[in-house]
Amino acid sequence: MTRPSLALVEVLADIPDFRQSRGKRHPLHAILSLAIAAMLCGYKSYSAMAEWGRNYGQELSTALGFTHTKTPCAATLHNIFRSLDRQLFDSKLGQWVESLMADSPDKGEGPVVISFDGKTLRGSRKQGAPAAHLLSAVGQRLGLTIAQHSVDDKTNEITAMTEMLRNLILENRVITMDALLTQRAIAERIVNGGGDYLMVVKDNQAELLKWISALFEQTIWLREGVQTAEMKDAAHGRIETRKLSTSSALNDHDLWPGLEQVLKTERSVTEKRSGKQRQEVVFGVTSLKRERASAEQLLKMSRQHWHIENKSHWVRDVTFDEDRSQVRCGSIPQVMAAIRNTAIGLMRRAGETNIAAACRRFAAQPWAALALIGIKPEN
Repeated sequence: MTRPSLALVEVLADIPDFRQSRGKRHPLHAILSLAIAAMLCGYKSYSAMAEWGRNYGQELSTALGFTHTKTPCAATLHNIFRSLDRQLFDSKLGQWVESLMADSPDKGEGPVVISFDGKTLRGSRKQGAPAAHLLSAVGQRLGLTIAQHSVDDKTNEITAMTEMLRNLILENRVITMDALLTQRAIAERIVNGGGDYLMVVKDNQAELLKWISALFEQTIWLREGVQTAEMKDAAHGRIETRKLSTSSALNDHDLWPGLEQVLKTERSVTEKRSGKQRQEVVFGVTSLKRERASAEQLLKMSRQHWHIENKSHWVRDVTFDEDRSQVRCGSIPQVMAAIRNTAIGLMRRAGETNIAAACRRFAAQPWAALALIGIKPEN
């Protein structure tokens, strides 16, 4: 029997307080609860969070866990976020998301699919913040951020992903990524961990790309037929058609760790107003055998990989102004990104599809925001 997921407020209470006892006025879990509740209400900066904490009265601040009459000021939030152990904070939130995923039945929707993609905190980078680029892992089905890792200026996403995979549950999961992360070492780690991969192949893997493109140019010679699937979308003033073809003809050539199928995706976009068309062809590889993943299933996984942009990155930028945030001290950029991810995840899990509208509603009903993190008013 699966253990029920913890309320977020319980997870926050389990984060050790790094501060010395002397001069400490506010509990750490109360401060973190306030920050996430304020973000749910659309208060996007730590100064706005401090303002939010003083807008709703003593009953709400007591429910959050504060013991003094006044909630913390902006300077206090700045100091806490700057010195907070960002890796521990991300780890605790990631464990909470894992419990939510385990507690949410897949309803026959297939394996858990995790998408990896990077995002630069542009405003923070302009201010010279170290490690202002974050690599995120987002579950495709629920749109929850499972993990994020800062990418130091002296390293790259490949190193960050290798470290993230050490701490991520891989068994019976499919990991999707863009071409930059298509690396032998990453494929080996995923397969050795009991998982599967779906990778894009471009010029950074020239030899592999040559074999795959040659195969699909001469499909007439294949001993096993090519399997295909197609989907069409008509939205945002354009018609987009994707056709994915798969073959298992190269699975015994030792070209790539765990290789079972190679893919060719043909994408055509037609602008409704102008009639202009553009086309592209992208190749890929997967460790999923044909009996475990049909062309139709692989097409869905590859299409939904970009949900990380729509469900996470786009919302963080447009609704929560992440790219305009210029915080740069210590852990603040990554902590604020984690708070945004958590607020988005809470709303997604609650069934919200319009995050901006949900924020406005929570601002008018702050107790509803507290209920999402597991705090209810006392009767």
